[in-house]
Parts: sequence; C-alpha cells; structure tokens
Amino acid sequence: MAHLRFHIRFPEDKIREPIIYQIGREYNVVTDVRRADVRETTGWADVEFSGDIAEIERAITGLRTKGCVVDPIELNVVE
Repeated sequence: MAHLRFHIRFPEDKIREPIIYQIGREYNVVTDVRRADVRETTGWADVEFSGDIAEIERAITGLRTKGCVVDPIELNVVE
C-alpha cells in the first residue's frame, strides 16, 4: 500500500464542494487531511492518499480534472 502526500489548491468556484470526500468515494483511496486553510474564496489542503499507486494516480488526475492544482509534497513514503 502506498502513502503519498500532496498539496492541493482549490479553484474559487469549487471552495464549497466536498472535493476531497468525492475523490475518496470515486476512487479506491483513503484520504487524510494533514493541514488545510479554506476561506470564502481560496483554499488549500495537504492531504495524504493511501491505497494502490494506480488508484492514487487516478485520484490525482480526477482532482486536476475538477480544476484543482496538485503538487507532490517532498518526503513521500511508499510502503
């Protein structure tokens, strides 16, 4: 099982949507929000994704399709 961390920035028009929850449901990954700052017009979250590496990659693609900017966080650990 892989454990990868990403910094996610949300587009203003998606701030009120439960995007991280949706990604966890749409793809077979577990999401763990490590840090976040969500305001009325901006938001970001540092999230750890756990699961099969192929599913995590699909989840990241899904986030980008929804308009999010996704960057890997250094010191990712793959087990």
